[in-house]
Amino acid sequence: GSISCEERDYKTSYSYFYEAFEGYDGLKADGEGAAKALKYMLLSKVMNDEPQDVKAVIAGKLAIKYQLPSVGIMQQIANAYQQRSLAQFEVIINAAENAAEIGGDLVVKYKLDELKNKLLEQNLLRLLEPFEVVEISHIAQLIALPVEVIQRKLSQMILDHKFNGILDQGSGSIIVFEEEPTTTVYTHANETIEVLNDVADQLFDKANLLD
Repeated sequence: GSISCEERDYKTSYSYFYEAFEGYDGLKADGEGAAKALKYMLLSKVMNDEPQDVKAVIAGKLAIKYQLPSVGIMQQIANAYQQRSLAQFEVIINAAENAAEIGGDLVVKYKLDELKNKLLEQNLLRLLEPFEVVEISHIAQLIALPVEVIQRKLSQMILDHKFNGILDQGSGSIIVFEEEPTTTVYTHANETIEVLNDVADQLFDKANLLD
């Protein structure tokens, strides 16, 4: 399950963790193992963009016995992600009472860092959508993060082709480009050339037969 989770195959990881959860629950004596498997099941749901399923999983016949702090934290994270609330997400992962459950589990820690990055990208794209040109400081203020963090993140998103625009270092602004429409001109031209090549080959073969 952990390997599938690392490979971002969250449907498979959920299946493995569920199998482990059922196994631990059947042993009766290993409540800690069952709770840990349940925590990873919930994490897999969130990472697979299915935070709405977390509540139902927690309320399941087997899971309802394991209402531990780790499960509660996953429920909070699922709610924050479903609402696309970066601020709420930050409060949860930085809360002192959650430090052991989050910082003490490397699988959870790394995946929540990944989720935080994804939330930041989603929030930036949503905030930039109505603008053609906007100061980076304004976006930083709206999202409540330092200008340097926003500038660095936008640069990375441009390099990764996740955002269509450029940074104007002189004015401290971001220039937003419209998405380029997908064109079929070159595709149609290539298809036409292939057809003409086939016709030319057929004519050449017929000419050889006449000879």
